[in-house]
Parts: sequence; structure tokens; C-alpha cells
Amino acid sequence: MIKSILTKREEEVFKLLILNKTTKEIAAELQISEKTIRNHISNAMQKLGVKGRTQAVIELVRLGELSI
Repeated sequence: MIKSILTKREEEVFKLLILNKTTKEIAAELQISEKTIRNHISNAMQKLGVKGRTQAVIELVRLGELSI
């Protein structure tokens, strides 16, 4: 099995992001703070070397980490 770039939680966050959920909605659904959601997104963007959420989603799809 190939190791995922994302942690399990980062993957959960991005799966909700591609469903057009807001940070607030994601935080409520996962029962964690909005700041924690932003940290997960930021960490994933750093790993991917991208500058925004949209670029991160595009790169994750390109790498086969997420499917739309």
C-alpha cells in the first residue's frame, strides 16, 4: 500500500472542502475548532507546495489522493 501524503484528518477535511463546505461547517461536522481545520488545510498546502485551498485540491486530485 502506498502511503498517503495527507493524514487521515487532513483527508477528511479536504473531502468536505470539495463538497463546498465552509470552515465553520467542517468544524461542526468533525467536532473540532475552526482553527484546527485551518491548521489541517495549511499543513496540507505546505506538504503539497501550493498557495491556496483550490490549488491544494487540484494537486490532490492530480496525485490521486482525492477524487471529485
